[in-house]
Amino acid sequence: MFTKILIANRGEIACRVAATARRMGIKTVAVYSDADASAKHVAACDEAVHIGGSAPKDSYLRWEKIIEAAQATGAQAVHPGYGFLSENEDFAKACVAAGLVFIGPPASAIQAMGLKAESKQLMERAGVPLVPGYHGSDQDPALLQLKADEIGYPVLIKASAGGGGKGMRAVERSQDFADALTSCKREAINSFGSDAVLVEKYVQRPRHIEIQVFGDSFGNYVYLFERDCSVQRRHQKVLEEAPAPGMTPELRARMGEAAVAAARAVNYVGAGTVEFIVEQREDSSAAPGRPKQAGTPSGGSKPHEVGSVGATSSMNFFFMEMNTRLQVEHPVTEAITGQDLVEWQLRVASGEPLPLTQAQLKITGHAIEARICAENPDNNFLPVTGTLDVYRKPDCSSFAISAVRFDDGVRQGDSISPFYDSMVAKVIVHGDTRAQALARLDDALAQTHIIGLTTNVQFLRHVLQSPSFAQANLDTGLIPREAAVLFNQERVGLSLAAAADVAQTLLDERAAEVNDPFGKTDGWRSHGVFTRRFAFEFAGEPVQAGLTYLHDGALSFKVGEVAGVLEFTATPAGIDLRFAGQRALVTVYRQGEVAHIHTAQGATQIIVIDLLLHAGEAPAEVGRLTAPMPGKVVSFAVKAGDIVKRGQALAVMDAMKMEHTIAAPIDGVVEELLYAPGDQVVEGAELLKLVAAGL
Repeated sequence: MFTKILIANRGEIACRVAATARRMGIKTVAVYSDADASAKHVAACDEAVHIGGSAPKDSYLRWEKIIEAAQATGAQAVHPGYGFLSENEDFAKACVAAGLVFIGPPASAIQAMGLKAESKQLMERAGVPLVPGYHGSDQDPALLQLKADEIGYPVLIKASAGGGGKGMRAVERSQDFADALTSCKREAINSFGSDAVLVEKYVQRPRHIEIQVFGDSFGNYVYLFERDCSVQRRHQKVLEEAPAPGMTPELRARMGEAAVAAARAVNYVGAGTVEFIVEQREDSSAAPGRPKQAGTPSGGSKPHEVGSVGATSSMNFFFMEMNTRLQVEHPVTEAITGQDLVEWQLRVASGEPLPLTQAQLKITGHAIEARICAENPDNNFLPVTGTLDVYRKPDCSSFAISAVRFDDGVRQGDSISPFYDSMVAKVIVHGDTRAQALARLDDALAQTHIIGLTTNVQFLRHVLQSPSFAQANLDTGLIPREAAVLFNQERVGLSLAAAADVAQTLLDERAAEVNDPFGKTDGWRSHGVFTRRFAFEFAGEPVQAGLTYLHDGALSFKVGEVAGVLEFTATPAGIDLRFAGQRALVTVYRQGEVAHIHTAQGATQIIVIDLLLHAGEAPAEVGRLTAPMPGKVVSFAVKAGDIVKRGQALAVMDAMKMEHTIAAPIDGVVEELLYAPGDQVVEGAELLKLVAAGL
């Protein structure tokens, strides 16, 4: 076994690998960029080496610097984590050439599976079923359009060297293909250095089910069952669970055997994931309200088919790709098998055989993982940056199998920068049943309080509580299908939010009181009663409120049209609040004028207006259009003098590894473009001037 390894990655996965290595008595070396000089993963390792600037191309993608760091520190092996260089065959070869063990598959396997088109040709020869599509090397746009028309719409354009949902576009109509191809190729070359794409049939009502495989250097292979990763946004995973709901033993065995065949075809060693797209075909007894299947694609390899799954459908599965690395969602497999997959990686890479045989692997219970990301779901999942001013987690373990596990690479006070992925943390729960796991995950997310930047925590709770997810009616279209109950939801409400803020204000005032009857803030009057005015802004609307101090010491509160007695008690867990027939345990965090309210039902924000400070304030300026985050201007779709409508695409920005379309907030006329394509802009920079229609 190794005595020291270098972890060629950052954030959560670097901390994850370090935790297992420490348990096994293996020393670890971290590498870090300028932006990560004080990062959690640096502190988690025994040694750390600076390798360059903040941008990945200046640090985490400079494999020569990483190899130098490994040699200088005496590391015997390199763990690539996921992302960055984890699936780079040149890096794997360079490690071996430098006398280092690459803790991953051989370079030949990475190369064979690295290009989607070539890997699909290889899988077809190995008898693994494929989705109908074009996987050729001729990238002439006219040919690609012709192939798409032949396959039949909808089709999916995918970067051949891609992954992580980048360089991927679904196209519904032939006339939209050319624009989608241009955008896809541009994003692909920026992310992967290659603009080659493949075109495939877009399977209707698909599920994304993947199989965890492992191989060793003795030719042994096992599959550690499946994970359902169907809940996605922008083709990127949001929730993952194991085992897949509705999976039959027969289908599990067929998919597992196909995954092992895929691994065996490239002499795979180490941890890998074979991803399948699973087509659900409804029968005539489909439940009311469930969408009908649009037919099985014709052509391509013959799919594997299994009869009834649940009560209403059968499934066909097709090979999609093989990820030649550990996956972000590997903890759900660890939870149901009781196995540490990083330990398996280290043992196999050091020359040991697989720890268990297929017959020894068993499934216990159900596990679900939620990815917490710095993004705004209500604004098309736009990534955000900021500081974790408050970062409160539930009772949990970290990087260890348990009922509630919280894996992260950040701490309170850390910043989420524009240089890397937007993922903040992963919450993994395990229960005896799926229902128990769902309840545990919702409770854990309710206890996760993040202040300082926008996250998807509440959105994740909405997904868990949605009819489709709760009933395991899963496919990759779940999020748009359930949009009415997922986006722009308000689960706390104005009255409870305002009452919570007022209760916190009064508790703060009482804590600051001195032992002087004239310094008390209880509102007592010798004659009559005293009503104290409050002003808020909630959901963009101004709100007036009043708190009346009654002679018997009670408090009468009115906000909008809701009135009642306000009662509250401070507890170690928060404020026990009672108002207008509602009772809730609330936690209030203040950031300037914004009060962040957290309850078991959900979380919300309310703006507290200082009545003196804002007296006579002018209305906010309109017509400005600013960059929502630091990034690069890719293109403008308009020019000065153009008349535009609200929602019309105006510009495209590249930030946090994704392209983002900037739309017009109002009807108006473009007065001036303030930047040019290729310009780097800071967050909040005004991109163009837009004069409102009629002004």
